Amino acid sequence: MNKIIKDVTNRIIKRSQKSRNIYLTRINEAKKNSVNRAVLDCANLAHAIAPMTNEEKAFLSDMKSFNMGIVTAYNDMLSAHEPYHAYPDILKKELLKYSSTAQVAGGVPAMCDGVTQGQEGMELSLFSRDNIAMGTAIGLSHNTYDGAFYLGICDKIVPGLLIGALSFGHLPAIFVPSGPMPSGVSNKEKAKVREEFAQKKVDEKVLFEVEKASYHSCGTCTFFGTANSNQMLLEMMGLQLPNGSFVNANTPLRYALTRKSAQRLIDLCDKKISISDIVNEKSFVNAIVGLMATGGSTNHTIHLIAMAKAAGIVLTWEDFDDISKVTPLLCKMYPNGSADVNHFRDAGGMSVVIAQLLKIGLVHNDVQTVVGYGLDDFIKEPVLQNNELLFNIGASISKNDEVISDTKNPFSPEGGLKLLVGDIGKSVIKTSALKDEQLYIKAPALVFNSQEDLQKEFILGNLEKDFIAVVRYQGPKANGMPELHKLMPPLGALQDKGFKVAIVTDGRMSGASGKVASAIHLYPEAVDGGLICKIENGDMIEMDIRNGTIKLLVDDQTLKNREIKKIDLEKNRHGFGRELFSTIRENVSTSETGATIFKLVGEENS
Repeated sequence: MNKIIKDVTNRIIKRSQKSRNIYLTRINEAKKNSVNRAVLDCANLAHAIAPMTNEEKAFLSDMKSFNMGIVTAYNDMLSAHEPYHAYPDILKKELLKYSSTAQVAGGVPAMCDGVTQGQEGMELSLFSRDNIAMGTAIGLSHNTYDGAFYLGICDKIVPGLLIGALSFGHLPAIFVPSGPMPSGVSNKEKAKVREEFAQKKVDEKVLFEVEKASYHSCGTCTFFGTANSNQMLLEMMGLQLPNGSFVNANTPLRYALTRKSAQRLIDLCDKKISISDIVNEKSFVNAIVGLMATGGSTNHTIHLIAMAKAAGIVLTWEDFDDISKVTPLLCKMYPNGSADVNHFRDAGGMSVVIAQLLKIGLVHNDVQTVVGYGLDDFIKEPVLQNNELLFNIGASISKNDEVISDTKNPFSPEGGLKLLVGDIGKSVIKTSALKDEQLYIKAPALVFNSQEDLQKEFILGNLEKDFIAVVRYQGPKANGMPELHKLMPPLGALQDKGFKVAIVTDGRMSGASGKVASAIHLYPEAVDGGLICKIENGDMIEMDIRNGTIKLLVDDQTLKNREIKKIDLEKNRHGFGRELFSTIRENVSTSETGATIFKLVGEENS
């Protein structure tokens, strides 16, 4: 085992000891009732089984049969989630073959960041994660379930489902993906047209046709953003079937994997293996290593911390940074390259990544998963042979070294994310898509209090120069910490012209971002009086990404004499349902601690 990985794991275990013990004590107490519906009164149980068939009622009345809850994020506006409309029926039919049943315990919201990018609705995006966690708990609160399926793919949905699932940690659980759409117009071509549109070189009709050709059918978007990073993480944590995340939606193999998920959940129930037996400190370390090795989404420097809290585990940005320093970047998928997740799958997918990481001791193999003990069970390749699903021995060496490399010849010796620390505060930056010359920039600040202000200046032609854009009042307490992905086309276009540009912000960037150096999730945020709120136009900022520093080159006395100019955030507090989330904005934690309203286990009432 790599010494740094071992040391990071041990310090997480030590740091989390008190809260982790509280969590496990609570879960073990909940496990004492092996069939939860047995504790219900007759009227309670009658209500629960009223809509079921006579066959299902007979099974449910028999306390020896298993009844599974299905928590689904289905809607038919998200391409990734539309396939879920068929899943409850598939799962129920498969379970009946084994004298077991299932019920849709509840639906949770699933918003599309792709639809809300640059719109007011994006300010609900991050907060929807905690809402989904609460919705998951409400669905499972009926206490009639022996196990649970979790149906979710996209950005905040999987983290929210996992937080909710961990609060019901006594239940066996499995996550069931829907798979990506087939490849359309290349991500590189799409990005090029977006930049041309930002420069007024093409009109909206041209842009729309390219966007439609990229996002063209049911299934997950094919770039390696937060949604597909979610699926990678679930495999690294052993919560989904091996190498099955990136099998295309609505295909015979996809449906076979869905049926297999039902069989696996029955087996987990038989063996009394709950999600709390799978998710621990080592599985979170494996997830972070996977994030670094694949060049995954920066959003997970927030989400993983929030998810870990739900299991009594304390993660820090320093853990991410130390792991990144010893984890080679093995993958090149857009935005870190031209390939998409279909190319990644065809190159061997997660089987290759996990095999390579295990080979040099960067991940823990002594972990429980939904298919057995040991992460090496995930070096598999699911195939259909005579209509039978088989898991053959998977590839351990890439079939396409332009998409997946190996540990001897990685795309970079370090992982795809880095921690930046300095007088401005702490932030994270995605490095996997940056060129060497972009790893250091010293330039004057241009300050904006919204992304719209920056876009207006670009259209007016006022940004044709070297600068670091300071986009502030975008943190969780200010306006819900929206993604600022709409800034990428104009800044990318300026970068292509030869200007040195970068971003410093207390907001987030999309998992599809990465071309422009972006110090994001800055803490403390502007609304909390962080130094970012004192930066003025022309102040020199130095971003030394190689050495992990970010500095405001203004003397202390000048900064001390500056007054913080209050800005009116009222327009971010109402409309599009934002007024309903005022309590969350008032109580949300910092980005460094997960940007969540949930406290660490054992500290809920403090």
